[in-house]
Amino acid sequence: MTDAGTLLSTSAGVALIGLVGRDAFDALFHAEGRGTFSRQLTRTVWRVFRFKGTRHGLFPIAGPVALVTVIATWAGLLVLGWALVFWPHMPGGFRFDPGVEAASPFVNALNVSLVTLTTLGFGDVTPTSDALRLILPLEALLGFGLLSASISWLVSIYPALSRRRSLAYEISLLRAAEAEGDRALDALTPDAAERLLAELTSRLIAVERDLVHFPISYYFSAEDPRFSLPVAAPYLLELARRGMDEAQSNLVRFRARLLMQAIDDLARTTATRFHGSGATTPDELLRAYARDHLVQER
Repeated sequence: MTDAGTLLSTSAGVALIGLVGRDAFDALFHAEGRGTFSRQLTRTVWRVFRFKGTRHGLFPIAGPVALVTVIATWAGLLVLGWALVFWPHMPGGFRFDPGVEAASPFVNALNVSLVTLTTLGFGDVTPTSDALRLILPLEALLGFGLLSASISWLVSIYPALSRRRSLAYEISLLRAAEAEGDRALDALTPDAAERLLAELTSRLIAVERDLVHFPISYYFSAEDPRFSLPVAAPYLLELARRGMDEAQSNLVRFRARLLMQAIDDLARTTATRFHGSGATTPDELLRAYARDHLVQER
């Protein structure tokens, strides 16, 4: 390979590695990171399932598929990036064990990159130059780091989903109790109503922060409407407005205002970070949130 080809291949490889590194850092470690590449990829998968998978009942798996797609894409780009770095040094910069057939230089580079990133380390193709002997362990270290970080990501996302779904379920139970004739808020004493609103507020704040810290969790939809926050949110808004009624005590009205602010924050977070609605009122923003999750207005 010519010097210009070597420079071009190495530069492209380093650029791909840097792209994945920056994107993974934003997604996994930056609390409010906006990893552009993974966000766009996740949204694309979501849209495919949203418009094509609903008729087959596949929409609820859009989030898990998007998560796996992001991780697989990171791994694939890292393999390709390191292969481009190794390519100019094939085959002269490596030693092939007897019996190992050398394919094309780029295929050899892909093989070495894949084996190294997955830390398999077959040892049938080994570097001979000092620079390459330092670079290969670095790729293995990055591969191990990607695996560990991805597992940590998975472990962090599912508790966030559990918090969101448990909140939605509690709201659905309150709504069902009211539909059966038990006034969920109005029949409570002021102290009990204040405690209920305070708990709902704190849990909603935690859910809103989860969406900021783990943006991919937005794309996990609950198949059962009882566990769907887009379904439950309008009733939560109704509770907040009812709590702000002049007939309520000052403490209940205060807690209701805090809940209303938390609902507004949730609605605006989903709009600015995900569905992009230009609506301004909480009602409109929550309806846009529901529509994005294919929730029928109730």
